[in-house]
Amino acid sequence: MAKDTGFPSADAESDFLRARRRQVQSLLSAWLRREPDDVNIMLPFDEVVAALGKRAEHDLGLRMITIESIVGSVDKTREFDRWFRPTSGRVRTRWERLAAATRRGEEIPPIDVYRVGELHFVSDGHHRVSVACALGLREIEAYVTQIETKIDPAGIRFRGDLIVKDYRRIFLDRVPLTGQAREKVRVDDPWNYAELGEHVEAWGFRLMQDEGEFLDRATVAQRWYAEEFVPVVRMLAEADLIGEHTEAEAYLRLAGERYRLIRRHRWDDDVIAALRGS
Repeated sequence: MAKDTGFPSADAESDFLRARRRQVQSLLSAWLRREPDDVNIMLPFDEVVAALGKRAEHDLGLRMITIESIVGSVDKTREFDRWFRPTSGRVRTRWERLAAATRRGEEIPPIDVYRVGELHFVSDGHHRVSVACALGLREIEAYVTQIETKIDPAGIRFRGDLIVKDYRRIFLDRVPLTGQAREKVRVDDPWNYAELGEHVEAWGFRLMQDEGEFLDRATVAQRWYAEEFVPVVRMLAEADLIGEHTEAEAYLRLAGERYRLIRRHRWDDDVIAALRGS
């Protein structure tokens, strides 16, 4: 448990502020490592079950489960990150009330979770889990519903495996392409979706700077495809630089190292030679 000064309410305030600092520090660390924001989002229960295929479910009743095994949520909540740290001050009043009660030794009601393999997803009790994490507790009582799946869930771990496997979905959340654009923008290596998303967002940021107005993600995605992706890919094709890669892979290969040339659509023999050799 976190340090106790003997004043539960004051300690609860400190607990909350400490959890918020850690959440912000995590965002800064992800930014420094150029990781997509999505790595801090809880694993989505519905998508995990959809990926594995649901076979049946069973009520296991009241169990003691480890905090470490709680990796996601049934709800698509953004109030807490993947480690159940609060992402804003909106939950502060309720959070601190629960933290103070826990520090006073009051009985906290069990949470409700779904179990997939060894992983647990919260359906009710997000605040209680967040407080338990902040106070350094290792276990919590929970009413558990076991989900049996067609595919063994052992390959999914809570440290990012599901997100790595589903980077295209994450990319399309960040860059909501539609219709033909959605089908044409594909990469062979799922990891490249994160890098491509960063390029699109950087392009959109510069576009907003140039035009002096805010543009939503859907507008940025549409304009990036029409004004950036299509003309650049057309030139790559005419220069016979697509190769065996997808058009998006070819675009990314160029964009990653020669963004200035993409923006100006200017070419020279050295660039062509470098691209053919990459």
